[in-house]
Amino acid sequence: MADRILVFYGSYRSDRMGIRLADYITSGLAQRGADVELIDAKAVDLPMLDRMYKEYPKGSAPAAMEELAEKIRGADAFLFVTGEYNWGVQPGLKNLTDHFLEEWFWRPAAIASYSAGRLSGARSNSAWHATLSEMGMVVISSSLTVGPISETLDAEGVPTGPAGKSLERAFGRFADDLAWWTEAAKTQRGRKAPPY
Repeated sequence: MADRILVFYGSYRSDRMGIRLADYITSGLAQRGADVELIDAKAVDLPMLDRMYKEYPKGSAPAAMEELAEKIRGADAFLFVTGEYNWGVQPGLKNLTDHFLEEWFWRPAAIASYSAGRLSGARSNSAWHATLSEMGMVVISSSLTVGPISETLDAEGVPTGPAGKSLERAFGRFADDLAWWTEAAKTQRGRKAPPY
């Protein structure tokens, strides 16, 4: 059975460029045989966090939140595509992520970051590592850092120039690492129930 992977993207900007990377990754994982779905925080449009999903009485959470909770619970792994805002994480993606907690547990997560500059969102990538670990995910050691995003992927998410070639070389190892941890976590969950 194909690995079920959710790719999360969080920019709310009108001229967002990171969607190129989200599309590239989603397509690349699908070509490798994964059952992959892109979750766009802007399209889901959860409200600013007031109550977490678990704080709603059963069956009373907003429809978009209920649907997303079901998708998260059914996933084998997660991949977060994040830009860097003032050395930090994107508020839209962080807001979406914070609505859930136990739904994330015991699955691997990978991080791909980007920026308009040469540092490729590395500081956001590092910040997400600690956040996702705290939320019960096992964050893989491989990561993708892409920048400048406009010189790496065209508007259709196709790699261009030397930066695009570098991304193509890095993607295989990144995806292999996520696949290894996904299989390991699926096997362990099938063998033994999580401790909590």
